[in-house]
Amino acid sequence: MKQVRIPAILHDVFGEKQPVSTIITILLFGGLLTAALYWIYPEMTSDLPVWRSVLALLLIFDIFAGCIANFTVSTSNYYAARKKNRIVFIAIHFHIVLVSLLLNTAIGYSIAVWAYTIAAAFIVNSLIGKQSQLFVAGLLLSIGFGCVPLLPDIQPYMLITCLLFMLKVLFGFAVDHYGKALKHSG
Repeated sequence: MKQVRIPAILHDVFGEKQPVSTIITILLFGGLLTAALYWIYPEMTSDLPVWRSVLALLLIFDIFAGCIANFTVSTSNYYAARKKNRIVFIAIHFHIVLVSLLLNTAIGYSIAVWAYTIAAAFIVNSLIGKQSQLFVAGLLLSIGFGCVPLLPDIQPYMLITCLLFMLKVLFGFAVDHYGKALKHSG
C-alpha cells in the first residue's frame, strides 16, 4: 500500500506516514457524516450567523475525522512515542463544548460529556503498557455510551457528536492500539 509522508504540521492528526487510501477514508468519513447531519438536521444551524455555523461544522468534521484517524497505526504510534504530546492532545480537546456553544444547544450536556471523556482518557492513558488498559478503556467507553443516550431531550445531532467525541478521545486516542508505547518506554 503506497504511503505518503505527512507534512510536519499535520503529524498531530495523521502521524508521519499514511496510506493515501486511509487519508481519503478519514476525510470522507468526516465529510460525509458532517454533511449528513447538516442535511438531516438543518435546524442545528438555523438562525445562526454563517461564521458560527461554518465553525461548528468544521469542529464536528474534526471530531468525526479524528475519530477514525486515531485508530490508524501511524497516528497511534506517533503519540506512543511522544507521551507529552499525548497528554497535551487530551487536555486541549474542548471541541464538544465549543460545538454546543456555537450551536447554542446542549451546553450543560456537552460540558458533562467533555469532563467525563477527558477524565476517562487520562485514566486510560495512565494505563499505557498495562494489560488492563484496553479493558478499562472499553468499560469507561461503554459506561459513557450507555449513559449519554439517557440524557433527556438531547438532540440527535448532538448525541452523535458527543458519542463520537467520546470514542475519538477516550478510546481511539488514549489507547495504545498497537503496543508501540511499550517499545518506547523501555
